[in-house]
Amino acid sequence: MRILTLLLAALAMFAALPAQAERVRDLGTFDGVRPNQLTGYGIVVGLDGSGDDNFEYVTQAMRGVSGRLGLTLPPGVSPGLKNAAAVIVTAELPAFAKPGQTIDVTVSTIGRADSLRGGSLVLSPLYGADGQVYAMAQGNLAVGGLGVSGRDGSQVTVNVPTVGRIADGATVERAVATGFDSQGELRFNLHNADFQTASRMRDAINYRFPGSTRVVDGVTLSIVMPFGGDARAEMIAAIEMIDVTPAETPARVIVNSRTGTVVINSAVRLSPAAISHGRLVVRIQEDERIIQPEPFSRGVTAVEQASDVSFEAEETRLAMLDSGANLSEVVDALNMLGVGASDLVVILEALKQAGALQAEMVIL
Repeated sequence: MRILTLLLAALAMFAALPAQAERVRDLGTFDGVRPNQLTGYGIVVGLDGSGDDNFEYVTQAMRGVSGRLGLTLPPGVSPGLKNAAAVIVTAELPAFAKPGQTIDVTVSTIGRADSLRGGSLVLSPLYGADGQVYAMAQGNLAVGGLGVSGRDGSQVTVNVPTVGRIADGATVERAVATGFDSQGELRFNLHNADFQTASRMRDAINYRFPGSTRVVDGVTLSIVMPFGGDARAEMIAAIEMIDVTPAETPARVIVNSRTGTVVINSAVRLSPAAISHGRLVVRIQEDERIIQPEPFSRGVTAVEQASDVSFEAEETRLAMLDSGANLSEVVDALNMLGVGASDLVVILEALKQAGALQAEMVIL
C-alpha cells in the first residue's frame, strides 16, 4: 500500500509540471533513415559434445559446408555431429551502412543443442526481406549462459547458453538504397500520431527554413530539401536540433491485471462523481476434534469437523470529486479511501462505466 501511495504521489507531482520542449530528432525519424533486419541460417562448430547430434537438417547443412570447401562426403554416410549445431543468425543493418563495415550478430540454436559455448560460426550469408544477401557472418561466439548436467539427470542452467553473440561478426556486402540524396522532398514521420504536434513542428521548421515544410497527415511532414549531400546533411542536422513542444498526450489509464500495476497520465480528468469503497473480509477456520466412544459401547473413534466462521466489514468512506478533477485530486481521493492496487482497478473501471472517467482504459 505504501509503494502504491508513493507511486501515485510521484505521478501527481509530475502532472503539475509544464510540458517540456523536445528536439525534433526525439519525436520521429526521417523516412528511409532506419535500420533493416537481416537473418540467415548457419552452422556452429567446435562445441564440446553439446551439439545437435544426428539431426537430418544439420547433416544436410554440413554436406553443403563441406562441398564449398572441396570435401565431398560419401553417399549414405551420416556423420555424428555432437560438436556442431544448426543456428539462426540475426542482425540489424544500420541506415547508410556501406560495404566493408561490420555489424554485430546474434546466434540462436534451432535444434536440440544444449549449449553454444566455445563454438565458432561458419561463414553464413545474411538476407534481407527482399531475399538479397546484405552481409556475411563468421566468428567465435561469446555466450553469457552456462548449462551443466549430471548422469542422474540433475542439471543447472545459468542464463541462456543456447544464444550467443559475435561483436562485429558480420561484414556488410551491399548497401541499402535510401533515396536520401536524390529525392526533392524528404518525409519526417512522428513516433506518435498527433495533428497538433505535427502543426507545431511545421511552424518551428518553417520559422528556421521558411516555406520548406508542410503537414501531410497526423504522422508525416514533407520537407523540401536542397540537392547535394553536403547541403542536405547540414539542413537535416539543423532541423533535428530544433525544439518543439509536443501536444499533451491523450488521457489514458494503463492497467496490468497480472501484476496489479496502474499508470495514470496527467491528461486524465473526471466528471463529478462520488466514490464509496469498502471491503468485507470473511475468515473460515477449520478444526478437527477426535471423539472417543463410551467404554463398552462398541463404538468407534470418529473425527468431527469444527468450523469457525467470522467476518469483518471495513468502514466505508465516501470521496467526492468535483468536475474536471485532475490527476492530483484523483490521487488524493484514492489515497483517502486507502485502496490497494486491485481495488484501484475496480474503482477506475466503475468510473469508466459510469461515464465519469474521461480517459481511454488500456488493459494489458
